[in-house]
Amino acid sequence: MAKITLDNLAHSYLANPKGPEDYALQQLDHDWADGEAYALLGASGCGKSTLLNIISGLLRPSQGRILFDGVDVTDAPTAARNIAQVFQFPVVYDTMTVRENLAFPLRNRGADPAYIAERVASIAAMIGMEATLDRKARGLTADAKQKISLGRGMVREDVNALLFDEPLTVIDPQMKWELRTQLKSLHHDFGHTMIYVTHDQTEALTFADKVVVMHEGRVVQIGTPEALFETPAHTFVGYFIGSPGMNLLPAEIEGTTARVPGGTVQLGAAYPGLQGKVEIGVRPEYARLLPDDGSGAGLPARIRRVEDVGRHKIVRAEIDGPSGPLPVNVVAPEGAGVGLDQTRLHFDPARINVYADDWRVEGAAA
Repeated sequence: MAKITLDNLAHSYLANPKGPEDYALQQLDHDWADGEAYALLGASGCGKSTLLNIISGLLRPSQGRILFDGVDVTDAPTAARNIAQVFQFPVVYDTMTVRENLAFPLRNRGADPAYIAERVASIAAMIGMEATLDRKARGLTADAKQKISLGRGMVREDVNALLFDEPLTVIDPQMKWELRTQLKSLHHDFGHTMIYVTHDQTEALTFADKVVVMHEGRVVQIGTPEALFETPAHTFVGYFIGSPGMNLLPAEIEGTTARVPGGTVQLGAAYPGLQGKVEIGVRPEYARLLPDDGSGAGLPARIRRVEDVGRHKIVRAEIDGPSGPLPVNVVAPEGAGVGLDQTRLHFDPARINVYADDWRVEGAAA
């Protein structure tokens, strides 16, 4: 295992980049701690695979350095970095059996045959392919071949890091869940440094110790799943994490009061002197609709439709904005009554986040 350091790292696919807009990967300085499991999460084209390929040595960065345990490997070839990488689509040796494919990385390094047999059996059980160990890889389904790729990536115990580039794309949904569980078990047992690229928030949040959220070539937040949910550092994180994502409303803020379309909202902290584009963000889980009690509390709202998803109900509502209706989502517990008489929208003040120009602002004690 290794600590991976990204030092002043940036990359452009253009020969002579003129400005930030020409970079696929914006400047990044970060330490990936030895033995932790990270997920790189973001929409397609945000720079996830570019960063992974730089770490693996498949791509040399335009700027900056990569260090493994303090040793500069920026110009070191992939083979010299002692890593295992699993790609989005399966890479297998069709003329070899499943057993031979899984054993190949160990045989290539002259490992003891008894150890190879034991390790291959263990990995085959992990990926559910004990019954096909002596079959040729040619003719197997795409998901079976991808399981071989995963197994070959995991068979070595001495690697500096395991890198996964959307490895479960071709795997059926039930097997995805099982393999994610196995990857977490592997990490727990052997403590490999793991970096897992995905655009699927469920994969990221269930796999990783820390999630690295990327947006337009920039890392906008690194944190635990809980931190990403409760305190998104950027409005993109609030939008991208959660189903539905965070509600965002334009606001003018004075101290502990936010003026938003339709009325005022009390905040759990004070925010003096905010400039630029100011918004409040509230998770649908921390919003609720109640009947009008005549007190004037809450924002006037209208229910447009209700979606019952089993565990809870998603209420699609709206409030009047300066240029037309603004959508607001509310998560109501399963069994809770939802009716058209619920015309007042309430937010939990302690769960409201405040943003200026898309970045979260830390409030002062009220």
